This record gives sequence, structure tokens and C-alpha cells, in this order.
Amino acid sequence: MELDPVLLSRIQFAFVVSFHAIFPVFTIGLASYITLLHALFYKTRNPAWDRLAYLWTKVFAVAFGMGVVSGIVMSFQFGTNWSNFSQASANFIGPLLSYEVVTAFFLEAAFLGVLLFGRGRVPPGVHLFAAAMVALGTFISTFWILAANSWMHTPAGVEFTDGVFRVTSWFEAIFNPSFPYRFAHMAMASFITGGFVVAGVSAWYLLIGRDVEANRKALSMCLWLLLVLTPTQAFVGDLHGLNTLEYQPTKLAAMEGNWETKEGAPFLLFAWPDQAAQQNRFEIGIPYAASLILTHELYGEVPGILEAPPEEQPPVALVFWSFRVMIGIGSLMIAVSLVGLYLRRGGRLYHSRRYLQTLRLMSVTPFIAVLAGWITTESGRAPWLVYEFMTHAEGVTPSLTGGMALFTLIGYITVYGIIFYAGTYYLTRVIRYGMEPKEEEKMVDDFETPKRPWSATHTPFDDNPAKGES
Repeated sequence: MELDPVLLSRIQFAFVVSFHAIFPVFTIGLASYITLLHALFYKTRNPAWDRLAYLWTKVFAVAFGMGVVSGIVMSFQFGTNWSNFSQASANFIGPLLSYEVVTAFFLEAAFLGVLLFGRGRVPPGVHLFAAAMVALGTFISTFWILAANSWMHTPAGVEFTDGVFRVTSWFEAIFNPSFPYRFAHMAMASFITGGFVVAGVSAWYLLIGRDVEANRKALSMCLWLLLVLTPTQAFVGDLHGLNTLEYQPTKLAAMEGNWETKEGAPFLLFAWPDQAAQQNRFEIGIPYAASLILTHELYGEVPGILEAPPEEQPPVALVFWSFRVMIGIGSLMIAVSLVGLYLRRGGRLYHSRRYLQTLRLMSVTPFIAVLAGWITTESGRAPWLVYEFMTHAEGVTPSLTGGMALFTLIGYITVYGIIFYAGTYYLTRVIRYGMEPKEEEKMVDDFETPKRPWSATHTPFDDNPAKGES
């Protein structure tokens, strides 16, 4: 059987990006949360805020380290697997990746050490400023990466001549038509991810009676945040969908599973897309709902997949189902947030074991939703690497063979599996140990000043999860 280097390269890049994405989407929101905790401690001097900041800074250190390690190889893949694309887009993509390093990585590197190791060694105001700069750096990094990614979906401000993209307007290229919606959608996904993870861990601490005062504060903050952001994310997602309808109608049609352009299109809850037959084998839908959502008119026209020739159609089943996983989890998040408001009004928020257990389980759902959304948007662009300019087949490295792509794919899976195991072990250890057991403990730890980034996650070898206040 002949191995397809294009398909294997796409799978490899998808695997690496998906593995990497779950860490930034968590650390972006978590960095802002840590900044808020430092600000509250600076203002109130309440040690509960300091203990929370201490715990989540250690968690941030592990997640940030895993994100850096898993993200390093992504830039190399542009040269190894996608050299034609790299050469064609270098005038735009190259500077943006450089800007990310100069404006984001340098800022984070300058203040990350202060954040991780400055507790008790620098004034609280300086520690707060360092946390704010790290949080700002995460957003600057997100800005440049999503500007580049959005440009691949809705290219603007360039001309394509002799197989090379030449920038005619940097403003139009960076602030391309889909960028504002994609940036807002990802930023809120980051806050929601951080909110559910913190809420889930805080719920677990409350279930076992550890540091009740601090974890009640943490849980309450997160649920107020989620109550606002989860429905807001649905609204932003709707705006993003309308933008997709305008600029990428074939992707939108695949998300809806709509083969023929029609008025009064239903929203399909379930369908079995058959791409070979160019139709759905089975459908269950809500009449007129897709037209109402997408055009805000009952009989609005929704484009069909058949408007594009078969060779320019994305993998419909994958896009269709990943989109439904994303919106299904999003709906569940809204429901859980509303239940939290109901229990808060009844004074049962911190005592309902069933709800606290639900929050524990919900802590993993944002990552699934992010991956599902990533699959939807990236698979929906296929077969285009740069929409309507360059296909995946045109962008792949000419000399790359299927065997070479398979070898590196297996290597990445193996190495990333080891990284994930190690990172999960450290994260579990940090969370099991929890916060400082006593408020009266010294602000500076007794062990030697750390010399390695992950040494900021130091915990005693005694991993007894029963430690802590009750």
C-alpha cells in the first residue's frame, strides 16, 4: 500500500497542534486568574488569596512548560513537511512568528522567573506586576498566532504572483476578515477553560474538606465568571458562524450537513453524511432552525456543499460531528453555570455533593470542546492550505515520502506520550499536595533557591492528600 505524504503530514501537524493547543488555552486564562489573585492579595492582604495564587502558579509552571516543549517542533514542521507553503508565505508568516518571539516570548521570559520564584523575595507589588506582564505576554502571543491562522482562512492584504504571497497591506493581512471573531472566540475559550479547571479542583478540595475558606472563594469567583462567559461565548460563536457563512460558505455547509442550497433549512441534530453519495443517509433536525440561526430569517438561504466540486469539499462527516461535539459541550457548560446560580440562591452551592462532583467531571470538557472546535475550523478549510489560493497538495514538501512522514509521526506520538505522562504526573502531584498547609508559614520556602523552571512546582515527597486545612 502506497503511503500518502500529504495525508500523513496533515495528520502529523494536526496531532502536534492538537496536543500543543490544550496547554496554551489553559495557561492563557490561568495567567489572568493568577494576576487577579495577586491583585486581591495586594489590596486585601487576605492570606487566602495568596495561598490560591501559590497553588495555581505552580500549576501554571507545569502547564506552561509542557506548552513550550510541545510547541517548539511546530515551526520545524513548516520546513520539513510544508516547505512549498513556507517559501510561498514567508513574506507574511515569517515576520508574524518573529513578532511573537520578540513581543511575547521576551516579555514572558523577563517576568516568568519573577512570578515563579519571586514570592516572598520581591515586594507584592512587583510580584503582581510580573504576573500581569506574563498574562499580557500570553495574549500577545495569541494575537500573532491567530492572526497568522486566520489569514490562512480568510487571506487579505496580499497578492499571489509566481507562487509567492507578497504583502500589499499589513493592516489588512493581520486584521483579516475572520481574525476579530477567531481571537475573541479563543480568548473566551481560554477563560472558560481556566474557569472550569479551577472550579473542578476547588470542588474536589471542598468535597474532601481542604482549605474550605480559600476554595469557596475560588469556586464562587469561577462560577460568576462562567455564568457570564458561557452564554457570551455562544453569542460570539454565532457571530463567527455568520463570518464563516460570508467568507467560507462550503465550510459552513459542512458544519450544517447541508448538501443542497435551500431556504428554510433545518438544523440537523443527527445525520449520517455520505460523501461518496453526496447526501445524508439519515437526518433528524429542527425545521427552519439553521436558516433562522444563520440568516436570522425563517426562510433564509443556507448554502449547500454541492456548490463546491467534490475535490474542493472538506471531509463533511468529520466537520459535521466535531461541530456538534463543540456546541453540545458548550450547551452543557451553560446549563452547569445556571445550576450553580440556582444553588447559590438556595444557599446549597458549597454543600451539594452531586453538583461538586459534576464540576470535577466538567473540568476536562473545555479541552474536548477546544479540540472539537479546532478540528471543525481546520478540517473545514480542506483541501485549502491558504483558502482558495493554495491546497495542501501544493504546499507539501515535494521530496517528502510517505515513509518519512509516517516515521516522524510515530516519533512525535511516542515523545509526546512521554511528555504527557510526565506533565500529568507533576500536575497531579501539585494538585494533590494543594496549598500551603498553614497560613502562618513563612512566605519564603526553606529549600534551596530553585535553579530549574519546574522546580517552582516543588512539593514535599510526602504526597499525603489529607494535608491541609479543613
